[in-house]
Amino acid sequence: MYRYSAFDRAFVHARAAQFRDQLHRHLEGSLSEEEFKPLRLQNGWYIQRHAPMLRVAVPYGALATRQLRALADIAERFDRGYAHFTTRQNVQYNWIELPRSADVMDLLAEVDMHGIQTSGNCVRNITTDALAGVAPDEIADPRPYCEILRQWSTLHPEFAFLPRKFKIAVGGAREDRVASGWYDIGMHLVRDAAGELGLRVLAGGGMGRTPLIGSVVREFLPVRHMLLYTEAILRVYNLYGRRDNLWKARIKILVRSEGQRFVDAVEREFAAMVERDVGAEALLVSEAQVQAMAAHFEAPPEQLPSAQQAAEAAEAARRAQPIQAYARWLERNVHAHRLADHRVVTLSLKRTGQAPGNATAQQMRAAAALAERFGRGELRVSHEQNLVLPWVRESELALLWEQAREAGMATPNIGLLGDIIACPGGDFCALANARSLPVAEDIAQRFQDLDEMFDIGDLDLNISGCINSCGHHHSGHIGILGVDKDGSEWYQITVGGGDGSTRGGSAAPGRIIGASFAADEVADAVEALVDVYREQRQQGERFIDTARRLGPAPFAAAADAVRRSTARKVAA
Repeated sequence: MYRYSAFDRAFVHARAAQFRDQLHRHLEGSLSEEEFKPLRLQNGWYIQRHAPMLRVAVPYGALATRQLRALADIAERFDRGYAHFTTRQNVQYNWIELPRSADVMDLLAEVDMHGIQTSGNCVRNITTDALAGVAPDEIADPRPYCEILRQWSTLHPEFAFLPRKFKIAVGGAREDRVASGWYDIGMHLVRDAAGELGLRVLAGGGMGRTPLIGSVVREFLPVRHMLLYTEAILRVYNLYGRRDNLWKARIKILVRSEGQRFVDAVEREFAAMVERDVGAEALLVSEAQVQAMAAHFEAPPEQLPSAQQAAEAAEAARRAQPIQAYARWLERNVHAHRLADHRVVTLSLKRTGQAPGNATAQQMRAAAALAERFGRGELRVSHEQNLVLPWVRESELALLWEQAREAGMATPNIGLLGDIIACPGGDFCALANARSLPVAEDIAQRFQDLDEMFDIGDLDLNISGCINSCGHHHSGHIGILGVDKDGSEWYQITVGGGDGSTRGGSAAPGRIIGASFAADEVADAVEALVDVYREQRQQGERFIDTARRLGPAPFAAAADAVRRSTARKVAA
């Protein structure tokens, strides 16, 4: 992980002290709500439906155990005992009282955390692969480049007030596990024929009201030009992006409307920067800079298990061997590692009775303990809203499984229908048109049977409470979007979306299958869609393959057949 310097710590503590002063002036009345709003947003504080919401930055999803324990303490002392892990690899709290917010910022600063640029029209969190640095198909570790981008973009004066929020993803593997096509800028580390490391750059992806997949603007960009080219893209967007219409302000609209002219403008800006900009040389990413940053991301020191621990692991393996639940966990929650004797393990935060992505303070402490015992003290937040242990010895998998199961984080559902992605929705968010969490719970209750889930196989089901798409419904094999109709909650369903990964399918928005459904119809509709797949699938065919082969018509017909209140509403 990136290790904070004395400067980093001083900066974060100074920012927390500044926020405390701003909050004090606001609460005493000398700083109006209108004046205070941009200041709190710059530190991650929103005012939501019922209470303030804090978004904590987790750069590229990397967490140390001391940080996770601090997040657990905040959940217990200041919130309602839990936190929410988001699709952008951050952490959110929904119930912290504003007068206590400065105390929270101080606690975060103590563990090198903050909420800077988790809101506002600026460059937000730089996201990456949860398997970064350990994936067997990795071309180069993307985390040093993510950190270089993060440091460059933090408080960048030219890009603090962009037309709209801006998100960047960087992947370093052959497989796209970062959903890069769905980002404002998506970057892939690649090598050319001569072996030089570079970046394949996409721009203009995004969800929301107009879902679009990013366009390739450079097939190969030498890594030394990463910051210069990113700045060129942002300058063109800052100059020409719409500021008169909130729904048309994202870079995706500019890229779609201008096409090659956008690319040409970026190339001209980039060339001008290289040739004439004062200080452009300082933005060149040198090999020495990369190596210095990479030193932060060397493998954590391995502590070999003691004789007693090795014996415990061996006994756990003996106990687990005949247990089907363990075999299923190995199949779904355990992933290949670049080291032959190691594995990557996903701790599932998806189970009935608990909102997707939520973790209680007790679970967070348990996850921290598991990471210290089995994972070299490191965790990752995945964009699927789970926690990942990247450094698990293969010989200790069974013992880890037993302890994760006791903590409620060993459900073997990763990539299955039970691994639902969902935003907090109308239960919390002031922007939401409908609730996400009750719908997610209805579906989870409907598909609890593991035999059934394993028979269905890979299926991404994503739920958003509004068109802002924080639940990534567009990229779901089945996507559910909450909409408002005359003050009532309804749900639009799409089929055939993909996030760009091997399992998820090529990046594409799902297709709407008809009129919206009432809340009490959604689980029935999902079951009808799954039934079509099970009836129509060919040998070895996944849901996404069947959906794209058949098109939306048979799925729409099956979902229509289970309508009840919607049908009556239409008939009336």
